[in-house]
Amino acid sequence: MSFSGNAKAELCRAGTGRNCCAAAEAYGVLLYANTFSAAEIKIITGSEEFAQHLPKLWKKAFNLSFDVLPPAENKGKFIFIMNDRAKIEKIFERYGYDARSTLVHHINLGVLENECCCISFIKGAFLAGGSITDPEKRYHLELVTDHMNVSRETYSLLLEMGFRPHDTTRAGHYIIYFKQSEAIEDFFTTIGAVSSAMEIMQTKVEKDMRNTINRKVNCDSANADKIVSAAAAQLDKIRFLDREVGLDNLPADLQELAYLRIANPEASLADLAMLSDPPVSKSGINHRMRKLMAYNPEQ
Repeated sequence: MSFSGNAKAELCRAGTGRNCCAAAEAYGVLLYANTFSAAEIKIITGSEEFAQHLPKLWKKAFNLSFDVLPPAENKGKFIFIMNDRAKIEKIFERYGYDARSTLVHHINLGVLENECCCISFIKGAFLAGGSITDPEKRYHLELVTDHMNVSRETYSLLLEMGFRPHDTTRAGHYIIYFKQSEAIEDFFTTIGAVSSAMEIMQTKVEKDMRNTINRKVNCDSANADKIVSAAAAQLDKIRFLDREVGLDNLPADLQELAYLRIANPEASLADLAMLSDPPVSKSGINHRMRKLMAYNPEQ
């Protein structure tokens, strides 16, 4: 199951709460569903848990059942349809709409007077029109509806709840989205998907650790490459001096360094400083190596 599916399953397991919250959650579902009109209500979902949750939600919110249910053996998209005129009018009246004249949907804020109902509305909106990208890949959560005014009013509602969402349009749909992991964590915690929020936090920590390790490995690898490259140049110089003057004819400090480098071809200068007898500082060994590399047997 996808991360988005897991989040919706967690929300459905939490139940519906009080009757007012059930009505608010169903309101979010309707305004973010596939079709919400006087002729038909249609909800399509790929979430099996949401499909199991919907009939119970409708019963608690409206004491109504759907006219068309997905088949019991369904394994793909789950489709719920209500086309009974009397049932649809009852739902419209519950939210202060007139089924005979309502052409453009708005959010009736009178239905969302309590904080718990606002949260339930957002929960319903996510269940019906929400999705989240796998946080292993990137952070992106969005709510999608066909109703421009509903999207704008949901945006304002989220602002009042302390969120700072973004909005856009795509292929005729109106979208509210979050791209910051902390905002998505807060969103899920608020609507009751605490485990999903914790999973995002854990994923972020693991990604940060992997990035830190990768940076360190890359840095260490680059440093190792520099050490190997420098040591190779130093060994070339030492072989040249051995042929031209003989290492035993070098000054004592340079002679010791030359033999140390031959015996430890992959060691860093800091390691050579510790191997010296007596040990010298890193700056001291740097100074000796510069003298050795600049040594001219003709002078």
